[in-house]
Amino acid sequence: MLTIFFKSLLIAYSGAIMPGSVFTYTVDRSLRHGVKAGLLVSLGHAMLELILVILIFVGAGKYLAAEGAGIGIALIGGIVLVYLGYQMIRDVYENRITLDVGEMQNNKQGNMFMAGMALSATNPYFLIWWSAVGLTLITSSYNSLGVLGIAIFYLGHILGDISWYVFIAVMVSKTRHLLNIRAYKIIIVVLALCLVGFGVSFFAGSIRHII
Repeated sequence: MLTIFFKSLLIAYSGAIMPGSVFTYTVDRSLRHGVKAGLLVSLGHAMLELILVILIFVGAGKYLAAEGAGIGIALIGGIVLVYLGYQMIRDVYENRITLDVGEMQNNKQGNMFMAGMALSATNPYFLIWWSAVGLTLITSSYNSLGVLGIAIFYLGHILGDISWYVFIAVMVSKTRHLLNIRAYKIIIVVLALCLVGFGVSFFAGSIRHII
């Protein structure tokens, strides 16, 4: 039982620490709204993973891994990420960025929980990982302890994701007071360009497969 849990936890950390769209978005929201951003984004991410675990367990993994599904997800994901990056740059251009904590709390926060789900769902590599590596881990856990094994695997996995993103949110939110407004805006623009870059790479990859 503990073997399944800690194996799942360590594998989750190995994936979570890699930079990507969820990480980038978490940093941006943590700068604006504090520690709760890390919790909400990671909970959205975890909810999608729960749905995927259930789908894979009932046999849908092969469909998620299909080439057509990957191309469609990459196209949608590319558009979503470019749009999110555009919004961040627009906020800087229209001077909606502030270092005042009171104003930050009053600014429109959006649904960070849903964003965590959407950013994960539109990442083709995320779904490929779950339909390949995730399927293997789920099968192994089920063979060891049945449904309880899958539950333990899922618990270890989401605790890894949630603890990492909350840690990032704490570190970012606790150090934002050291920034001046110019540096703050530069960071937001750099994060936005990263999201746009991820989006373009997803989109370009899907186009290459179509052509």
